[in-house]
Parts: sequence; structure tokens; C-alpha cells
Amino acid sequence: MPLAISRCLSVEGLTRTPIRVSIRNIHKEPFPVAWKKPRKGWTKLNFDGSSRGKTGMASIGGVFRDHKAKFLLGYAESIGKTSSTVAELAALRRGLQLAIENGWSNVWLEGDAKTLVDMIEKRRPLAVRSAEGRRHVNDINEIIPELENCMVTHVYREGNRVADKFAQIGHRLTEPELWREVPPTEVLAIVHEDANGKVVLRRRR
Repeated sequence: MPLAISRCLSVEGLTRTPIRVSIRNIHKEPFPVAWKKPRKGWTKLNFDGSSRGKTGMASIGGVFRDHKAKFLLGYAESIGKTSSTVAELAALRRGLQLAIENGWSNVWLEGDAKTLVDMIEKRRPLAVRSAEGRRHVNDINEIIPELENCMVTHVYREGNRVADKFAQIGHRLTEPELWREVPPTEVLAIVHEDANGKVVLRRRR
């Protein structure tokens, strides 16, 4: 029986945590995309998973920022061979663990895996074939209720550039790595652009 991430994130019967999900419309013409700050009292997690086609080697990354767009924490890790779906789940799971460890209870979760967010929005089960993926879903089930408030949204990759960069960094790491308060140099410019509201045009794929 497929595990349903929609249940662990959206059904009130399994968690007291209120969840709101929004999906941006798909446009036919180029349109602006920008990272948005969370409101005061909230911490925003942008997460991303990466799996390279030919080798199947995967990595995860994510970034936490506050209502002033201040960089709080970033993470990256190589997770071996796996699918992009499992990598996205692993990135979210690790981010949730870090949110709990750091005492962030009002958390906005945002990723660019539209299929994952669609499943949450439409209350459809997420079929995970691998045992590793099922473990991630089970862990997400357990962690979400520990948050006081949680919001989940999809953003196009152009609005998820910092998390994507951390996931790319993860490919070359031999051990998991964390950055607190100060991001790595290669991410710094994008963090500043996001904080200043830089708009990136997304073209139809």
C-alpha cells in the first residue's frame, strides 16, 4: 500500500499542525519569479534534492532564513545513488529535523518539486517504492506534528536557487555539512539577491 505524504502533511486527524498549500499557475509566456520572505515570527525552509541521470548519484540541500531574509542555516549532503523523488524527500526530512533541533516552530516549507506539492494539495497518495523513501515519509510523519505551525508551497526553480545551490554543493561532499549564520561564498551572492527581491524570468519549458 503506497504511503501518503498528503496524510502526514494535510489531514487534521493525524496532526494538529495547520497546513496551507499553494501552487502557482503555469504561464505560457515568460513570467517573473522571486523568493519571498516569511512573515515575522516565521522561519522559511527552502529545500531541494538532486539526482544525476547517468550515475544516479544524489544529494540534498536546504536553507533557513527569517522574516528579514537573514541567513540562519544551510545544509548539504551527498546521499549516494537514489531517485530524484527520494532525494526531495530526504532534503525535506533533513530540513524538518534541523528545524526541530533549532527550535523553529513556525516553519514555511518551500520546494520546487511540483509533483510532490501537487500530491499534498490534491490529497493523493505518494507511492514510494524504495525502503529508503518509505523511511523518509515515516520520519516526516513523525516530525510534522512537532511544529506549532507549518505552511507548504511550491516555487519554480528560479525562486529556489539557494537551495538548489546547496544541493549541488552536496554532490562533492564526503560528509554532511552545515553552515550557520554565514553561507559559503558561492551561495552568498544569491542570498543577497533574494533578500533584495531580485526577479528572475522563467520561460516556458
